[in-house]
Amino acid sequence: MTERRSLLTGLSEKLSRNLTAWILFGMVLGVIVGQLLHETVAAELIKANIAPWFKLLSDIFLNLIKLLVAPLVLSTIVVGIAHMGDSSALGRIGFRALAWFITASLISIGLGLVMVNLFQPGVGAPIPDAAAAAKAVGEVKHLSAPEFILSIFPKNAFEAMATNNILQILVFSIFAGVALSAIGEKGAPLVRGADALAEMMLQITGYVMRYAPVAVFGAIANVVAASGLEILKTYVELLLEFYLSLILLWSILLAIGTVFLGKRIVTLVKYIRQPLLIAFSTASSEAALPKMFEQLDRFGVPRRISGFMLPLGYSFNLDGSMMYMSFATIFIAQAYGIPLTAGTQIMILLTLMISSKGIAAVPRASLVVITGTLAMFGLPVEGVAIILAIDQFLDMGRTATNVVGNAVATSVITKWEGMLEVEESEYIEHPHAPAHTAADGRAGLDLDPSNFEEKNQP
Repeated sequence: MTERRSLLTGLSEKLSRNLTAWILFGMVLGVIVGQLLHETVAAELIKANIAPWFKLLSDIFLNLIKLLVAPLVLSTIVVGIAHMGDSSALGRIGFRALAWFITASLISIGLGLVMVNLFQPGVGAPIPDAAAAAKAVGEVKHLSAPEFILSIFPKNAFEAMATNNILQILVFSIFAGVALSAIGEKGAPLVRGADALAEMMLQITGYVMRYAPVAVFGAIANVVAASGLEILKTYVELLLEFYLSLILLWSILLAIGTVFLGKRIVTLVKYIRQPLLIAFSTASSEAALPKMFEQLDRFGVPRRISGFMLPLGYSFNLDGSMMYMSFATIFIAQAYGIPLTAGTQIMILLTLMISSKGIAAVPRASLVVITGTLAMFGLPVEGVAIILAIDQFLDMGRTATNVVGNAVATSVITKWEGMLEVEESEYIEHPHAPAHTAADGRAGLDLDPSNFEEKNQP
């Protein structure tokens, strides 16, 4: 029994150390199993009986991640601001962050416009039936600017945490952190409690991440089983040109990061590969957030910076999503043969620049912004259905790009502030809960001696 327990412990630790390799294995296995099912099993059977089980594997992981996000963001920001002890520094970091976000947004959207005009992937693209397209797109609720601004400010902190509204949690946490800093020693117990809560959440993150390869397998197998890899052939031009544009955006962001971080930019890429793969395979930026906190800690970003920058960035610095929106908007215009002047495209850029800042608060966020922009400029809204068939594959790339953009932004602002710490090991073993102790679970009990009497006494 002891040997079996030590074997299981060893396998668990090995999984944690080689999580990247296991996630890649899960992705490859998901593609193989999904394609085999797509070719050998009827589509109706896959949809009814197989896809729900694959989806269950990834949904369990996403639910566990959502369990972590609210308390992790709250505790991290509160502790970071309280330990910072300087409200002017907080304001300066916020100003620099917004300046970076606006610049990155212009680069992302502008690059998307340049690349889609250069490649023109929409020319000759298959146009779906208008009625079927409208049904596929469905009704998408648009959030106006006043509604978005109001949605930032929470009316109930507990409701904000229950719904995982990161922007509202951020606002409440800033108030709480500054207030605890102001009251000094009286607030110290709450700061220590928040610090312990943050450590507990990161410990749970370590447990949840051991399930990530299974979730990745389920997510990829579900997509491939439903659509098959054949669908990629129909849209191969769009996919290749969009991913090439994303690679170029990565190169620009990492080049700017190199100006500030020097050779440490290579180390940063190495440290964020796990959250990057999780974001890519699940197409969820939120799924990568807890692991991103942990890896940036080890890279040398103090929690007082990452706790403020990452939640803000996840709402205002979605570089991949912004490139996608400009790319998709012009792609649809090209598909319908509608020429757009340079002036109109600049207006589209400015519109996306403003409207994309509220996308974190809206479900199917990129779709909301694209449909709103199409309608504003008199372009066919039903054209969104052209890209719905491969939206999941596009979403994987843009979500991974969001992770890269926020990792670079957070690290650059940290270096800019002169707060970058020394690197830690990429893998640090999490503490283990006590097991197989001498008390064997009986610690603290006033035991009756009869528990230990021999049952077979004469």
